[in-house]
Amino acid sequence: MKASLLKSCLWLAVAPALLWAQPAAAPSTSQEPRSIAGVREVTFGGSGGSNRSLSDSFGGFAASYGMYFNNEWQGVLRQSLNYHNPAGAGTTWGGSTRLAADYHFTNLGLTMPFVGASFGRIYGSSLRDTWSAGLEAGVKYYLQRKFFVFGMAEYNWLFERARRVDNNFGSGQFIFTTGLGFNF
Repeated sequence: MKASLLKSCLWLAVAPALLWAQPAAAPSTSQEPRSIAGVREVTFGGSGGSNRSLSDSFGGFAASYGMYFNNEWQGVLRQSLNYHNPAGAGTTWGGSTRLAADYHFTNLGLTMPFVGASFGRIYGSSLRDTWSAGLEAGVKYYLQRKFFVFGMAEYNWLFERARRVDNNFGSGQFIFTTGLGFNF
């Protein structure tokens, strides 16, 4: 059931891009940086992940809203709602709300890789509400001038109190997200 749910979420996230894809106009030179300061961005996608030992998994829906502070840096608010399958505890729902700062490499034409860090809260009916901090990396590929597909991988570690943030790096979780986005 978990694998089929995750496959369905991924297919729903990618299918519209395949249907709407049209050739995008390339910048005048492939080394010309994209001017995106002040541009806003919204993404929708499917996400899934597991703990480091792969004994606990989840999958669901992810959305984000971001704004570029300059041509490289973006602030992002990420929200997810997940179907959760903890080992031996049945199935439940959970979610997370995180703030992120991402640095974008904007001089690669239609492809825009990024790296960043996030901080937020994880909550749910079978989870102990906790804080999370993480590192992330991904890539956006522009199908049209303001429309893109993206993929992203994160590693978040969990902690209840700030004094324990450095002790829990090994008890984190991997999160993978793919989907569609647009700028406005």
